[in-house]
Order: sequence, then structure tokens, then C-alpha cells
Amino acid sequence: MNKPLRRIAIFCGLLVLTLLLRDNWLQYVKADGLKEDPKNRRVTIARYSTPRGDIIVSGGDPITGSTVTSKSGVNDLKYKRTYQNGPMWAPVTGYASQAFGANQLESIEDGILTGTDDRLFFRNTLDMVTGKPKQGGNIVTTLNAAAQKAAYNGLKAQGGKGAVVALDPATGKILALASFPSYDPSSFAGNSDTDAKAWKNLQKKYDPNDPMLNRALRETYPPGSTFKVVTAAAALENGKYTSADEKTDSPLPWIMPGTTTPLKNEGNIPCKNATMRVALQYSCNSVFGKIGADLGNDKMLAEAKKFGFDAEQFTPTRSSASVFSDNMNQSQTALSSIGQFNTAATPLQMAMVASAVANDGKLMKPYMVDKLQSSNLDTVAQTDPQELSQPLTSKNAQILQSMMETVVKDGTGKSAQIPGVTVGGKTGTAQHGVENSENPYAWFLSYAKTSDGSSPVAVAVVIEDDQANRDDISGGGLAAPIAKSVMEAVINSKK
Repeated sequence: MNKPLRRIAIFCGLLVLTLLLRDNWLQYVKADGLKEDPKNRRVTIARYSTPRGDIIVSGGDPITGSTVTSKSGVNDLKYKRTYQNGPMWAPVTGYASQAFGANQLESIEDGILTGTDDRLFFRNTLDMVTGKPKQGGNIVTTLNAAAQKAAYNGLKAQGGKGAVVALDPATGKILALASFPSYDPSSFAGNSDTDAKAWKNLQKKYDPNDPMLNRALRETYPPGSTFKVVTAAAALENGKYTSADEKTDSPLPWIMPGTTTPLKNEGNIPCKNATMRVALQYSCNSVFGKIGADLGNDKMLAEAKKFGFDAEQFTPTRSSASVFSDNMNQSQTALSSIGQFNTAATPLQMAMVASAVANDGKLMKPYMVDKLQSSNLDTVAQTDPQELSQPLTSKNAQILQSMMETVVKDGTGKSAQIPGVTVGGKTGTAQHGVENSENPYAWFLSYAKTSDGSSPVAVAVVIEDDQANRDDISGGGLAAPIAKSVMEAVINSKK
């Protein structure tokens, strides 16, 4: 080869090498960056070129779907999301919008729903070979449709704001997760001016009721007297009292340590040296406040943490951490031990408290995704029940069950009674606003025990009703009937 040809060959070889290097740089080093670049319209077009997989309730019914986007305008995204009973299920599904992205299950399991998850590689490869278009997989949830309907309709009928969470104590499965007011994710699933207006109107700036807030998972409330269940558990676990019917050391009035202020009870109720059973039945602040102060901050905090306080929960949707504070003096600990001061809890957290008691002291990790499926319904991933902690021994849990059952049989929770079913519960009316100036929150915790001794459901309900007559607000009056309807729905669905 003469010298000029050799130079041309070397030059061409260098050009080819440069192209190869550039190609590999783009495909492997810069690939993720280019994929996520908001200017890369191809990724967005591909994302909406096929229908998303479905989110399915326990029993097999889908609560989502997909429809072809209207051809009006310049929208080149083919499919958009649809929802069945969108407001009822929004706290479970979240939303998937062409314009505003996705959240909750729609976001967390986006890879499964769009068919891009690596776990669907074999299915996608088979479809490519056979010429089938790529399809998204499904999310099968643990949600009980009847329980969810009872929860949402109960909140809607009440008319204020609030949330309901129901759990299966034995497994941790979330059976109901409702929040009110809510929103319809279908209303802004597209990319039109109408979708943009619907989105804008749902923002807290324009709707102070904040319908997009998932109150079941993301809002923390003072739990009020429902927290006395945790305080009773701490008393039993630390050996301060060993029986539900042992008289407590509870003078009346009881002056909070370091103050001249008595911790008052609501009305003329039999709280002086009351047993824990009677104290829970009548919701004696003085008894449980003194138990908290006597045990001290460290022991109360340790017990609260066993129930899940001070830690976020992932269901897989994130739930805000409930709060029981550290470094409190005796009086602050006393107030916190009756669900006041800094104590705050999500409805999920308080459902976990009721669930642990019902499950003989064992707290199971709450979860709402039963399994993930490929497009041909093969199981890609299955969630196995997992023990989170053991807040009580079996013996102490059964003592606490008997106390909670007295609350429903003879105490403030009578409106949760179900014929032929043993129900345990605890009411709560939590102070709200500066110096309790605003309407209080109404709480109710409960569980149901069937004739075979099993506990298929535990429930927490919270109601915040700014329009109600203050004197009419109580956990037993507003929240307990909703809990009853949810428990009945779960029990009836198992028959």
C-alpha cells in the first residue's frame, strides 16, 4: 500500500473508532441522563403509547383503566388513565397524569404498570418475538372493596374531614384506606386546558379543604384518649399493674408534678383509685396521666416506639411518622400519655395500635400490595406478612383486650356493638387549636373478634368537623358508627 492510501486508511480507521466511542458514550454513559431529559419527547410519547396495567382490589376487580386520548389540540400522547370511583380509591391508587406525573402506587410501581420493569424482561421478550405489543403488568392490592366503600361512604355522610384505616391484625394487610374530602384522579389525567384547570382547583391554595391530602397516611392528629391504650400497655409491660381489675394509685384530684394544676377528668366519673378497666371504660385522664408520669418519659417512649411511633411506615406508600416526644418532664409526659401535648398520630398508626392488641400483642407490618403481575397474570412478586414488633406479651394483650371490650360493652363505645361479634374499642376526643379553641377531633379505635376467636379486622377512624356542634363531638358519637360499618363489611365478606 502506498503512503497516501495508508494515511487515508488510518484516518478512516480513526473516524470509525471515534464514532464507536461516541456511540458507546451516548448509549451507556449518557443514556440515563438523556432518558430523563425533559426535552426528550420520545420517552414521554413511548410511555403513553400503550395502556397502563391495572390496579386491582382483593377479589380481582380493577379500579383503574386506560382510554384513548382525544385527538383535539396537539396532544400526541395516545392513552390516558381512567379510574373507577376515583375519589373513593384515590388514597390507595394516587394519580397518573400526562401533565402532572404520578404519585403513590401509580408512581411507586410505575415500571410494572408501564411494562418497563426489569422483572418483566422475559415477558416482554416473548411478546416481541410473537409480535404482541408491550403491555403493562398489574398491581393486586390487599384492599377489601366492601370495607373501602363503607369507610368512604361513612366519611362522606359525616360531611367533615377525616380518614379511616382498617387492617387485618394477623397479616398486616390494609383492608381499607379512606380519606375525605377526596378527588377524582381522572379529572386531570390528560394534558388539556381542562385537566390543568381541574388540577389547579384541587390545590390547597384554591381549596382550603385540601382534597389531595391523604389524611390516612400523611396527616398527624393529636390522638386524645385513644392513646390511653398505649399507656395501659406500658403499665402492663413494665409491671406497674398486672391486672385489669387491680386498683390503681390514683388520687383525685391529681396534681401534675412540678405544677399546681390538677389533671381534670371530663365530668363526674369514678376515677379515684379506679382499676385500669374502669379508667379505660370512663376514659380517666387522671389515672392514665399519672401512670405516664410514674413510668417516666423513657419507658413511655420505648413502648410507643414498639407500636410504631417516631418512624415512617412504608406500605409501600410512605406514611408520616407519628410522634411521642423525648426529653419531657413528668407533667409533659403525663399530658402526652393521654394523647395531648406533643403526641400526634396518623390514622394508620392508631390502627396499628388496635391491630397489635387484637393480634395478642404481635404487630404486623402494614402493607397494601399483595402481589405484582405480568400482563399474562404471572406473579412477578408476592408480599409475605412480616412481624414488625411485639409491643405486648400475649398475656398482657389479652388483659388489654378485655379492657377494650368493656369500653364497647359498658362504656363510651357502645355504638360500635355488633350482634354476635365481640368488639373491643376506645373512644377519643382530642383537643384542637390554641387553648382548645377549635372543634376537637373525634377518634375511635376498634377490633372485631368472631366466634372462632379470630380477629379479622382492626380499625381507626378520625373525624374533624368544623361545622358540628361542639357539644355533639365525641369519638363514640361520630367515629364509632363508621368503624362499626367497616368491621361489619369485612366480617360479612368472609361469610
